[in-house]
Amino acid sequence: MNPIKHVAIIMDGNGRWGIKHKKSRNEGHRAGLDTVEKVIKESIKFKIDHLTLYTFSTENWKRPKKEINFLFNLLENFLLKKIDKLVNNKIKLKIIGDQKIFSKKLRKILKQSESKTSVNKKLQINLALNYGSKTEILNAIKLINKDKKKITHKNIENNLYTKNIPDPDLLIRTGNTHRLSNFLLWQLAYTEIYFEKKLWPDFNSKDYKRILNKFQLLKRNFGNI
Repeated sequence: MNPIKHVAIIMDGNGRWGIKHKKSRNEGHRAGLDTVEKVIKESIKFKIDHLTLYTFSTENWKRPKKEINFLFNLLENFLLKKIDKLVNNKIKLKIIGDQKIFSKKLRKILKQSESKTSVNKKLQINLALNYGSKTEILNAIKLINKDKKKITHKNIENNLYTKNIPDPDLLIRTGNTHRLSNFLLWQLAYTEIYFEKKLWPDFNSKDYKRILNKFQLLKRNFGNI
C-alpha cells in the first residue's frame, strides 16, 4: 500500500459554485473554506505529513479588485479565528510564494501564524499565496548564479519555496479542469494526478477518502517496470 506523505490540491470552482448557488463568486470562496476544514481533518486521519493548497496564484491578480480584496479579507479572518485551533491540533502553517506585494497587515498575520505553529508536527499545511511555479524556478536559478554555484537538481531544489518539503505524492484538482495552472511544475514530475469533476465547495470528505484509497492501491514505477 502506497504511503501518502504529501497531497497538493488545486481548489478550483469556488467562483462558479458561487454564481450557480448564490449568484456571487465571493460566496463561493466563503463556502470553499468549509471544504478546506474537511480536507484538513481527513488528512490528519490518514496521517499525511504535508498538505499544499493552491490559494492564490500570480495570475489571479488579473481578477476584479473587489474579488481580490474579498479573498484576502477572507484569508485574514480565517487565520485570526482559526489559529488557536491549528495550534491545538498540532498543525504547522507555512507560506510558499512571494509575500512582498501583500499589505503590511496580511504579512504580519502570515508571519504570526507561521511563528505560532512552527513547532507543530502532526500536519504541515503549505499555503501557496501569490505563487507561480515558473517564477519560483527562475528565482532559484538566479540565486544559484548569485552564489556562484553549479546549476544542479539539488541546488535548484534547495532554492525553491518548497525546500525540505517532499514532492507531492498526489495532486487533486477539482472543478472539472484538466491543467496544472503553473502550480508546482518542478515538484510534480512523478506525482499522481486526479482531476475531479466536482466544484471545490461540493467536494467532501467521502470524495477525498475515495481518491486517497485509490492512490494507496496504485502500482508506482517511477520509470521502472
